Amino acid sequence: MANTSARMLRLLSLLQTHRYWPGAELAERLEVSPRTLRRDVDRLRDLGYPVDAARGVAGGYQLQAGAAVPPLLLDDEEAVAIAVGLRTAAAGAVAGFEETSVRALAKVIQLLPPRLRRRIDALQAATAPAVPGGGPVLDATTLTTIAMACRGEERLRFDYRPRDGEGDTRHVEPHRLVSLGRRWYLIAWDLDRGDWRSFRVDRLTKPALTGARFRPRDIPGGDPVAWMRTRLAGAPNRYDVSVLIGAPAEVVRRQVGHWAAVEPVAERSCRMRMSVDDLGWPVMILGVLGADFTIESPPELHARARETAQALLRGAPASTT
Repeated sequence: MANTSARMLRLLSLLQTHRYWPGAELAERLEVSPRTLRRDVDRLRDLGYPVDAARGVAGGYQLQAGAAVPPLLLDDEEAVAIAVGLRTAAAGAVAGFEETSVRALAKVIQLLPPRLRRRIDALQAATAPAVPGGGPVLDATTLTTIAMACRGEERLRFDYRPRDGEGDTRHVEPHRLVSLGRRWYLIAWDLDRGDWRSFRVDRLTKPALTGARFRPRDIPGGDPVAWMRTRLAGAPNRYDVSVLIGAPAEVVRRQVGHWAAVEPVAERSCRMRMSVDDLGWPVMILGVLGADFTIESPPELHARARETAQALLRGAPASTT
């Protein structure tokens, strides 16, 4: 058995990964008796962590928001700054950090007292997020609510407007939030349709936690990101882009991240492929790369690239001195 300090850190970590833990399951994970678990929970309460307990056969524990920020060595200003920074990162301002930011944000928001949540909401309302590449602007509260439902294994209801057709209300078991190609997707088991579905978060409104918990199902293949990529590959897009780039594949991959598929052609050249609705996105990527390139498809990308180049030249004429 681990010593008391190490065990309490493990307990705190587990309480922060789920919104609710059945007592028997939590004791089993910690390899302790229910009596020892109760003593450890009391120790956490003495340190200022607000842990709620439900009695009975189905009883368990839940980490609640308290009257003050728990002992994380953060003052109010630091806690607000962290939450605002995580919301900004979750919007995609820093490529590659979106999913991590949402998971961290869900943990922070769960523990903040109401007075600090109100300050964060006020700051968010007074600022305009900049989304890279013209991606959709997401409501941070919507994103956080979905993340908390995924982490807490709690059923979720929301209104959804598909690409084609009228909107309706969905009732799902949320599995994972995935960020791909400037967009957020929720992977969930649709209770009304009895199958796995993906939902674009920018088309989702009024998410509400139902309070009903569920046992997670196994997603086909076991990898949510791979499942989502396969799903998107079969989804209709207006343009299939293919560009030959005069730069090593590893260099281009570092620049474009998960927004495109990059395959080596030779030692110092590669091919970039992506499916998009808006040709402005691949044009921006090619401009940022700063390497020679040859557009292979679609024909419309040639015209869009020329238009963008002409606009840039008009805005930055050659110096006459």
